[in-house]
Amino acid sequence: MKTEVNGQAGDVTVEVIETSSLGDRTYLATDGEVAVVVDPQRDVDRVIAAAGRLGVRIVLVLETHVHNDYVSGGLELARLTGAEYALAAADEVAFDRRPLSDGDVVEVSPRLRVRAVATPGHTFHHLSYVLEAGREPVGVFTGGSLLFGTTGRTDLLGEQHSEELARHQHASVRKLADILPDGARIWPTHGFGSFCSATPPSGDAATVGDQKRTNPALTLAERDFVERTLAGLDAYPAYYAHMGVRNTAGPRPLDLRVPARAEPQELRGRLERGEWVVDLRSRKAYVVSHLAGTVSLGLDGPMATWLGWLVDWGAPITLLGESREQVAEAQRELARIGIDEFAAAAVGGPEELAADPGQLRGIPVATFAGLAAALGGNPGGLPEPEVVLDVRARNEFAGSHVKGAVHVPLYEVRDRAAEIPSGAVWVHCGSGYRATAAASLLEAAGRTVVLIDDEFAAAREAGVPLVEGA
Repeated sequence: MKTEVNGQAGDVTVEVIETSSLGDRTYLATDGEVAVVVDPQRDVDRVIAAAGRLGVRIVLVLETHVHNDYVSGGLELARLTGAEYALAAADEVAFDRRPLSDGDVVEVSPRLRVRAVATPGHTFHHLSYVLEAGREPVGVFTGGSLLFGTTGRTDLLGEQHSEELARHQHASVRKLADILPDGARIWPTHGFGSFCSATPPSGDAATVGDQKRTNPALTLAERDFVERTLAGLDAYPAYYAHMGVRNTAGPRPLDLRVPARAEPQELRGRLERGEWVVDLRSRKAYVVSHLAGTVSLGLDGPMATWLGWLVDWGAPITLLGESREQVAEAQRELARIGIDEFAAAAVGGPEELAADPGQLRGIPVATFAGLAAALGGNPGGLPEPEVVLDVRARNEFAGSHVKGAVHVPLYEVRDRAAEIPSGAVWVHCGSGYRATAAASLLEAAGRTVVLIDDEFAAAREAGVPLVEGA
């Protein structure tokens, strides 16, 4: 996706490089000859390919902040392209870079320049970058500050800082609105499903003028904004604790070499030892047949986010895919959050990978209509629902949930499995992905499980009794 914006010095093209699995965007802005890259993900070959397709040379790489949700590719991109690497002067890092402070201007070319604007809130030293065609501002790269209909969360540096940073976030967004024309485009890094958003975002594109009418930071007084922001914060992935440290130290180059191949006997041994063996196929395939003890985290969902959240950091991980391409895709996804090394990998269907047929399992599946019938005494041949388990986030559960449901967010299921009441467990989430992962974890713990693979929005119409509030 690209956007063309017009300034006094001519057209500027902004290319968007999506990382939808993490809810983030990288940007490449060019005047047709040279380019600026903002907040590159670790797999910088995508950025280099975009520059090659456009026929431009990358001369400047910018970071809006030290990222907590992914490993940055900025240092490596600068090394590979010879570009200058710049980030906030106040951030203490272990590598050479161009330090930038509020008001600093980088002349990229006679037609293109960027101006740093201090916008603390998501972090203390966060910078936004105003893109100028000539000397006319045409847009702003806002990182984790001003997002589409929301702002970046303010608790990633610790809850003790969240209120202070929320006040900073309110002031920073208003600062951007004051210094930029209403027609200036907004290009945030976060806010497309990222856990770095304070509240769910709205829209896929926006201008400053649009946000003046809709963004809480611009429509609410500071006190109301701070209260709303803090109330909306929920848990964020455990792997975030490792990202800032790695980005400050300087990430090592990406390594996507193929992991060692695991034969069926080795896989069985790893599963018997309780290691993480991850099935990358879709949940539809998983429930039909899988190896006992594997965890379902399909590539058709946010696999990296959930594995990074669930796994003990540094624990051995084995990847199972239907093809080499699936394994390679998983490696790339996981490298973005700093999981580089794997115990092994294997390719094929469960029947090929099983050391004996006794390893094969399946999980029965239901809909919310099926749950309603089962709660009414007609389980339709499935185990009777003695426990309804909701594995959504706390704010989702508080909004509405099945009457009598037990709530354990997915990221706590493995550690709290013993707390779930005995009996057959019917497990659900918002759409099926998280529930399938939870079902696989519970099955591995010896529980009888039925997966509700359905949209939670269908529950009320299906006749499932719901209640609101925690």
